[in-house]
Amino acid sequence: MARTLALDLGTVRTGAAISDELGITAQPAGSWSRKGYKDDLRNVIRLIEEYETVESVVVGIPRNMDGSYGEMATLCGNIAKKLEKDLDIPVATWDERLTTAMAERVLIEANVSRKKRKNFKDQMAAQLILSSWLQSRPAT
Repeated sequence: MARTLALDLGTVRTGAAISDELGITAQPAGSWSRKGYKDDLRNVIRLIEEYETVESVVVGIPRNMDGSYGEMATLCGNIAKKLEKDLDIPVATWDERLTTAMAERVLIEANVSRKKRKNFKDQMAAQLILSSWLQSRPAT
């Protein structure tokens, strides 16, 4: 079986989540400060090597509320295209409107301190992206 890796690309941090090998659940897989595409690529490759059976990547696209693409959505789409070329595995994009806000809300409701929220928010946003992407696929 194969895993899917999801990325929530931000201007400052990137969060990652990984599916189980059956493609049913999504778990946080870490986050890192963004320093540029080459650093993002190194981190993605590190996660692919760590989890061994990653066969696809999902990149969240932060579309505007009206569905249009803003500057960050365009940037994320471009990064997804580069990753697909550089990794030589399928890279899908997924509408991730409001996932970071949802992650923040869940962490606040769980009484997670502001400092700890900063560390978990991006991973949780990636987990929400991956969960919704996994649920959207037809059952096999």
